[in-house]
Amino acid sequence: MEEKKKEIPLPGTDMQPEEYEKYVKKVTPVHSTPLNMIKAFLTGGVICTIGQFFMNTFTNNGLDKDAAGAWTLLILIGGTVLLTGINLFPKIVTFGGAGALVPITGFANSVVAPAIEYKKEGQVFGIGCKIFTIAGPVILYGIFASWIAGILYYVLDRMGAYWA
Repeated sequence: MEEKKKEIPLPGTDMQPEEYEKYVKKVTPVHSTPLNMIKAFLTGGVICTIGQFFMNTFTNNGLDKDAAGAWTLLILIGGTVLLTGINLFPKIVTFGGAGALVPITGFANSVVAPAIEYKKEGQVFGIGCKIFTIAGPVILYGIFASWIAGILYYVLDRMGAYWA
């Protein structure tokens, strides 16, 4: 005679494992990769088009390319800070995903969002300690990678490597 195992509910719930699996399938969002790619492409494209508009406007009004680029970056970063502050940029990220996070706007958002979130804890222990929570590792590894690249450049240059 085969004994039937008694199902034990999941800890903290009255659900049986099968019920829990059904619940997880019900609440887990289903994503369409092609649709997400299109949204990311469009979002990143709009951000880059806005940047190109400012770049062209500045160069057409007499700024050299470097100065126009600097002003364009300042506007994109400032706009992202403003949109993050009024809680609009997270909605853009939800729609566009990596399309909003890959340009400089994503880095600006990663610095500002923790500062806004932790401002209630004060200037030092809130903003000061948490502002680089997300962006800190990016800055650290960026500096480290450029240091390694500089060492490689120096060594290869001393060995007589040709740089075009």
